[in-house]
Order: sequence, then C-alpha cells, then structure tokens
Amino acid sequence: MTLTRHLFSLFFLVSILGINSGCATLPNVSEKIDAAPAAQEPRQIASAKGLLSPKQSKAIMERLKRCIDPTDILERYTAVVESITESPLTKGNKVTLLADGQAAYAAMFKARENARDHINLETFIIDDDDVGREFSDLLLRKKTEGVQVNLIYDSVGSFTNSASFFKRLQDGGIQVVEFNPIHQGNWLLAHLDHHKILIVDGKIAIAGGINISSVYSSKLSGRHKENKAPLPWRDTDVQIEGPAVAEFQKLFLDTWSRQNGPKLSGGNYYPQLKEDGKALVQVVGSTPGADNRITFIVYVAAITFAEHSIHLTNAYFMPDDQVLKAFTDAAGRGVDVKIILPGATDSTLALYAAQYNYSRLLEGGVKIYERFNALLHAKTAVIDGVWSTVGSTNMDYWSLLSNDEANAVILSREFAQEMEKTFAKDLAESHQIKLAEWEARPLSVKMRQWFAHLFVRWL
Repeated sequence: MTLTRHLFSLFFLVSILGINSGCATLPNVSEKIDAAPAAQEPRQIASAKGLLSPKQSKAIMERLKRCIDPTDILERYTAVVESITESPLTKGNKVTLLADGQAAYAAMFKARENARDHINLETFIIDDDDVGREFSDLLLRKKTEGVQVNLIYDSVGSFTNSASFFKRLQDGGIQVVEFNPIHQGNWLLAHLDHHKILIVDGKIAIAGGINISSVYSSKLSGRHKENKAPLPWRDTDVQIEGPAVAEFQKLFLDTWSRQNGPKLSGGNYYPQLKEDGKALVQVVGSTPGADNRITFIVYVAAITFAEHSIHLTNAYFMPDDQVLKAFTDAAGRGVDVKIILPGATDSTLALYAAQYNYSRLLEGGVKIYERFNALLHAKTAVIDGVWSTVGSTNMDYWSLLSNDEANAVILSREFAQEMEKTFAKDLAESHQIKLAEWEARPLSVKMRQWFAHLFVRWL
C-alpha cells in the first residue's frame, strides 16, 4: 500500500511537468446551492416498486424529522443534491455498518459464498497476497459453479501485481477489466478508479474504503505509532440490501461500459428487489468533469446545512478552501465540529500537508484529533444525528477532483447512532490537538508542513 501511494505521487508529478495541464477546478458549491430550487415540496422517494407519490414521500420525511433534533438538513440538502444528480433517494434499505477489515471481509466472503447468479467486484487495489489470493480462489470456485464473475481493478492501484495474477483469473473464465491501463499510456491522464464496490446477485452491495489487501486483516492492537511494528489499518465499509443496490449496480456497469469491457452475456443484473429495512439511501458517484464532482458537492452541502454536529473521519485530509470554510463557518455558528485524522499514514508528505491546515481549523473552532494505534483509512461522516455517509472519497484533490468515487448517503437515526458509536470508539483512541500546543510546535516541523502543502494537488 505504501509503495502504491508513492506511485500515485510520481504519476501526478509527471502530470504537472506539462503532460497534463492540471488546470481543472472544483465546482463552486455556493452557486449550486443558490441555483437549487427552494424545497417547497420534498423530493419523490423511490421504493422497490417505483417512485412514491409526493404525499407518501412527504410523510416519510416528516416521520424522520420527528425522531431527531430539529434540523433543516433533510430539506435543504436533498433539494441541492436532487438538482445535481439523477440518483434517487430510496426507501426500504437494510444498512449494516462494517467498521473494520475483518467485519467487511467476513461479509464479503459470506455474500459471495451464497452467490447464485453473478458477482461484480470493482476495486482500486487487489493485492497479490494472502487475502488477494483467497478472494481470487473463491471467485474462481464460484465461476466453476456457474456464477458469472466480473472484475474491474485500477491499473495504478494494482500496479505492483504481476500479469500472471490476473491471467489466472481470466483463464478461469472470469471477465477482467483493467481501468485505464498504464501500459497504454493512460497513467498520464491521472484518472483513477477509486471505487470499492462488491455486488452479489444484484441484491447485496458492499462498499466503502476497504481495498483487497492483507493490511486490513489484523485486529486492532494496543500498539502506538511510535512502535516500529506495522500498524493495523482502520477502515469502514457498509453493506446494503434493498432498492439502493440497483444504484451501485448502475455505477459498476457504467464503469464497465466506459472502459469498453467485453459484452456481459447472461446474468440478472437488475432483479426485482424487496424492501429489507427502513433506511433511506442515496448512492452518489463522481467522475472527472466540472459538473460531475457529485461527492464533493454532497460533502460541502451537508457541512453547510449542519445545525448541531459534524463528526468526520478521513484518511487523507487536504481539502480545498470551500471545504475548510464550510467547517469553520459551521463551528462559528455553534455546530460541534470534530474531525478524526491519521496520526500515522502510508505517506509522510500527505500527513504533513494535512497538518498544514490545522491552525486555520483550530482557530475557527474546529476540534481535531489524531488517531493512534492504527493506520486510519476510513472516509465517513455523521451529521446532526441523521445524515451519514460511508464511501471511498478522501478529502484530497485526487478524490475531490480527479478520481471515480462512490459514497452511500444514509438518512436514518438508527444508522447514525451506530456511526456515532464507532466515532466515539475512534475518538477514545485519538489524541486531541490543542491550538496552544500546536502553535508551539518546532519551526522545523512548520517548514516541513509548509513544503508539503506546496504539492497538495499531487499527494
């Protein structure tokens, strides 16, 4: 994983030498908010049988509002997001939080073991290690049982794998697509597939920040970052059953089509889905383009409309000024803003670049914590006790500007409570950064942070 992260930096640095203009910018979210129609009527919610009537949709949103502290995030946020994406807000979903690699892998293996029609796996990294080979063995076995298996992997993310690793899968009948193959010169485009999505039989979707690698296999230990022993990785996925699974399927099949994957014959990719739970879920995906940075707009809008609390956990925190301002503005209006960031990382330069922004955030009233005992890789947030997101989107320029990303947004008090419990556990294993102590850090550290910040778009 560390080598992979260094390769990203190399590819991006090559881009700024004139091969890639690097002039792309993020959308102005304030303009998007101003352009969104006033939320006079709640958006129509999709069910397993189609769109609900405006009256039914309104009743669902009113019930949700009654069980939480007063907040306008439900109406204002959904009005903005409805104006920028066609992905529907769906009802009747069962959502399970998978708060570490072991839980996620157990859920993935169970889902694939029970597959009867197809397995669609899209991942940024699939390592040729114990976990990667165990995944591969199961995929090959399911193929022999008549299950259609389709795999998309990112060329840069899985750069260290040998060609024989993927040839074995192809020889076993698995259809494999390499996203923007490096050997064809696509590394110059700096466009990566950062999705981590598993879809089984069109009925179960597992998504979030977890790649296929042994680094996620270890249980969390009491080891501190000063210890030279490798730290276990701390990440988060979510399992969804219900109508929202079809939206993840659309993302997978869209990527397959854009990468000119072989024709998918057979397979019931859109089965009739039943409602398995009570959560409202919206699946948001981003692709490069001025109007397609949906996950970025979603984050900024949710932070902008927060009224009580913003609890965010993020692995690579190098956001643009819009995000930083949204956080400090929220803290300024009395919102409890807490951000948990890595205390150790697989990229020292990225860690220093993230710390460059601490002073601005701390002065603005934002509370910052650094996680110890683990290498934090999660990308999650819970706002106002009702709005949650789990996905692949980091708060860095790769994720916000250049990558394909995917997040699930969940509107549910019950799921938000689970998210808050996980956040509290991470908080208990974190060290709070205090402004006075931070300002007293050595000049040499300040200089390293300033220098790293110069390369913030390419870390």
